[in-house]
Amino acid sequence: MISMKSIVIAAPMSGSGKTTVTLGIMECLKRKGLAVAPFKVGPDFIDPGWHRLVTGHASVNLDGWMCPEQFVRETFALHSQGADIAVIEGVMGLFDGIDGSSEAGSTAQVAKFLASPVVLVVDARSQARSVAALLQGFVRFDPRLQVAGVIFNNVGSENHARILREAVACSLPELQVLGCLKRDDRLRIPSRHLGLVTAEDTPLPRDFLDCLAAVIEEQVDVEGILSLPVTAAVQNQGQPQQVAPTTPPASSIKAGKVTVAVARDRAFCFVYEDNLRRLREAGAELVEFSPLVDPQLPSGIGGIYLPGGYPELFAETLAANQSMIGAIRAAIEAGMPVYAECGGFIYLTRGVRGTAMPGDIPDGSCRELVPLVGIFPVATSMLPRRKALGYREVELAADSILGLRGTMARGHEFHYSEMDEMPLHVERLYRVSKNNTPIGAEGYRSRNCLASYIHLHFGSCPEMAAAFVKNCLAFKNT
Repeated sequence: MISMKSIVIAAPMSGSGKTTVTLGIMECLKRKGLAVAPFKVGPDFIDPGWHRLVTGHASVNLDGWMCPEQFVRETFALHSQGADIAVIEGVMGLFDGIDGSSEAGSTAQVAKFLASPVVLVVDARSQARSVAALLQGFVRFDPRLQVAGVIFNNVGSENHARILREAVACSLPELQVLGCLKRDDRLRIPSRHLGLVTAEDTPLPRDFLDCLAAVIEEQVDVEGILSLPVTAAVQNQGQPQQVAPTTPPASSIKAGKVTVAVARDRAFCFVYEDNLRRLREAGAELVEFSPLVDPQLPSGIGGIYLPGGYPELFAETLAANQSMIGAIRAAIEAGMPVYAECGGFIYLTRGVRGTAMPGDIPDGSCRELVPLVGIFPVATSMLPRRKALGYREVELAADSILGLRGTMARGHEFHYSEMDEMPLHVERLYRVSKNNTPIGAEGYRSRNCLASYIHLHFGSCPEMAAAFVKNCLAFKNT
């Protein structure tokens, strides 16, 4: 078994407070002198930023739908090396995933992959003894899962806490009540653009973390969390064994290396850490740059990776950096391999107009079209409501910088924007499916630039990272 301790912080549903509790537990463990390895179940990019801010370590996504079980276990073992404890924040409700008939993509699935005990965060507002019925369902729904403890949130009083503890003691004596958190408006994580806020855009102030740590230390049994056992039933499931990182596929081992520029700043902060790892394993040396402030691309590069983020928040600043826009446009026109996803795709359009709410933009108004790189002949408009959300499966319709025709990969789509209809002369490289149902063509190509709203996870298809690096090396050597 993996000797390092791990716990999963989950909830019956979204909005129960698991992110706040997770950050508080991470902060308390760090203050105890423990090295914490942070993880996030699912495709979310927001929470890992908070995890990194608190722990000082990159938080890695674990997703049982996008990636195979072996990859999830491998990446967990790799990224938790040297840590004293891994804290894994769940997604949505404990058993919520891609559909209503399977556990694929759920927190429960990942917890079972890793044989990690689960701590449920339950919003106890307006509940008393009824929480026992709720908890019985979650504890007994899947006997292969170890729900080991519960933290009640939004507890109204000491008497309310007493009733909650009594309800659990009478109905589920094996379940540990690890804390009763009183209602406290001081612990609200700020929410701003589109209902979301990133750690890069608005770092948590030190006094907030001090307050959160004090509350968790006082009202949650942190030592009890550290001592949670792994039950024999879970261990006998045969998971997890100590997993050594797998050797990269033979196709990904190249003679020589190539430098790939990766956009990383406040506007481009959404990237799967394992995508970067797969690129390195395939032979890429990654160098970060900022389209916001750097006047030029890094020298000597053979390719560019433009991840997602919030370019609409910084449209004026991005537009003002004409030397960078010119450098990226020239690189694409020269045939350099460029992969852009979501926010990176928006950056490559004619421009962006509109935001969700006034006051969202830190550097000026964006009501009129703000011109950007202009590789793709469409404009992007921000919407007040979410345009797309969900898992996607992609098949390459032609050979490309990400692989040969027929290559399959999985990813996720989430955005509040829409683009003008792409002209028919722009090539579509993706055949996209949702829940095994074709939903159309996407993935647009201009020369060797491939751009899409979909965040592909290279853990679902490591050959994609290898293909991208191979194409970057070939361009560099021409």
